[in-house]
This record gives sequence, C-alpha cells and structure tokens, in this order.
Amino acid sequence: MAAILLLLLMALLSRATGHEVKSSSNFPLVVSTWPFLEAVRAGWRAVNGGSSSIDAVVEGCSTCEVLRCDGTVGPGGSPDENSETTIDALIMNGATMEVGAVAGMRYVKNGIKAARLVMLYTQHTMLVGDQASAFAISMGLPGPSNLSSTESMEKWIKWKENQCQPNFRKNVVPENSCGPYYRKKDVNVGEKTCLVEDVAEHIRMKSSYVDFHNHDTISMAIFDKSGHIAVGTSTNGASFKIPGRVGDGPIAGSSAYGDDEVGACGATGDGDIMMRFLPCYQVVESMRLGMEPRVAAKDAISRIAKKYPNFVGAIFAVDKNGTHAGACYGWTFQYSVRSPSMDDVEVITVYP
Repeated sequence: MAAILLLLLMALLSRATGHEVKSSSNFPLVVSTWPFLEAVRAGWRAVNGGSSSIDAVVEGCSTCEVLRCDGTVGPGGSPDENSETTIDALIMNGATMEVGAVAGMRYVKNGIKAARLVMLYTQHTMLVGDQASAFAISMGLPGPSNLSSTESMEKWIKWKENQCQPNFRKNVVPENSCGPYYRKKDVNVGEKTCLVEDVAEHIRMKSSYVDFHNHDTISMAIFDKSGHIAVGTSTNGASFKIPGRVGDGPIAGSSAYGDDEVGACGATGDGDIMMRFLPCYQVVESMRLGMEPRVAAKDAISRIAKKYPNFVGAIFAVDKNGTHAGACYGWTFQYSVRSPSMDDVEVITVYP
C-alpha cells in the first residue's frame, strides 16, 4: 500500500508546472543559476580541457566574482547596514562529500577560492568572519582588501537618506530613523519620546526585500568527463542585511548539493527562508528515490511555498545522466547550461 501511495504521489507531482530538458549522457556538463554566461564559459573551458569538476567550479565561480555578476556576487556589492560587503561561498565534492565554506568573510575578495582552501587544508567544513579572512590570507590569497566599491557606497548612502528603509528588522522600534533599535516590550515611550510605534510597523511591513537585483547567488554544478560532480556557490548576500547575517550560500544542502551517485542541485532566492528547508538536499534525495529532476525541483519549491507563500526562490536540478530541470516561485527564473552538443551556453527560462 505504501508503495502504491508513493507512485500516486509521484504521478501527481509530475503534473506540476516546470521546465525540463532531456539531454544526452555526454559529459562534461555545466549548469548555473541565471544567465551568468562568462562564468559558465569559464567553467566549461576548464572542465572540457581536462580539469576536474572541482577546479572547474572554482574557475566558473571566480569569474563571476571578478565580474561582480549582478552586483550580488564578489566584492563591491550588497552593503550591509554598516556599508560593508561580506562574502559567503561554498564548494562541495560529489565523489567524497567533502565541503569547504566561508561565511561573513571580510577583506578577502576570492570567496570560492577561500572555500576551496578550507576543504583542502583543514578538517573543518566552514570558517567564518575575520578568522576566515585571516586563514585565507595565510594560505596565500590576496588581502586584506577593501570589499566596498563606489557603487556599493552610493547604494548605501541612498538607503541612509531613505531613513534606512527597507531593512530586515522586525518587532523593533528605532530611536532615530536608522536606529539604534529597541525591542518593543523594552521601550518606555515616556522616556524616549522620539520612538515611534508606526515606524516600527513600517519596518515590519517592509522587511521582505528580496528581488532579482538585491539578493542573488551564483550556484554552479559541473560534471567532468567521467561524470564526477562538484557544486559551488558565491554571494555577497542581501543588501542592507543586519551585520553578521549569513544566508544560504555557504550551507551545504541549501544553496547547492551534489552526489555522484544521484546528481546535483543549485538554488537562489530568499536564503533566510530557503535555508530552513535544505531544498537542494531535498532535491537530491528525491531524485535518489526515483523522482525526475523536474518533479523533484517542483516538490522542493512547493514545500517552501506552502509555509511561506510570499517567498521568492528558484532551483535547478540535474540527475546523474545529465537531465536538467528548473522550478521557481515568486519570479521568473533562468539558468544556464553548456554541454558537448551545444556551440555555446544556452539559457533556459522557467516560469512560476
């Protein structure tokens, strides 16, 4: 009876909307969130030239960091409340399940390379903050560097001029338009006459501030010529985040996940919500149980949307044979693909 119910569930899910592409079994294969064409081309050149999938992921994501893709990858974008840009990144080996990650890293521009160093030279999975920066520099990466740019500072100044709105605060009252902030229950309005309750409500209502140009990640999966999988991510997080915030970018199973025995997944969107569901781990495990990539991706997105109907996010899924698909919610999503049968990168559009 349980087996019959499972088959019925999979049949129902297969009717869900989504986009799927049947590909040949030829490798190598590169799949990435968004039309980050130069990053995919760099990853393809590396893996097609004989590099391992791990090295190719580093090449691809590094290219996006240098190009500052959409202003949301690498240095020079997405300032936090204090105007600083910080880096989150992850790399995962689908053959060994090793992971290296950095989070909230300041002063070092090369997020994906720093993550690779964590995987190569430590027995840890993740290093964070200034200690991650110090480790990366000690292992040979350039730094300390200023991760801000003219563009990021101009963006921050405009935000300050707009009374630090929108932001990610909730259930608080500001002493002034940009803080400091106090918990509502701790406020004695008689003593702090400048505290305004309706401003706190304004903050609560505008806390959700995630869109294409605010909160984005490159998440890349590469299959080498032998079919070995690596995945990687890099992001500078959400604009005007509370200092210290880490999103889903460096979390294995959330922004990306890969297993040679099954396939891979990459995700992008509202990381604060998505990381609560480990959607890429869910996708890979669903494919392990027999779901097609399209169904697995749609299922993972639907689980999140059921609990958070206002969230924005997207996923690509690739099985071990190279069949790839995407699913999204709250926006139109695009992912990029390069395979031996293509003359150049192709961009797949997925509708919610």
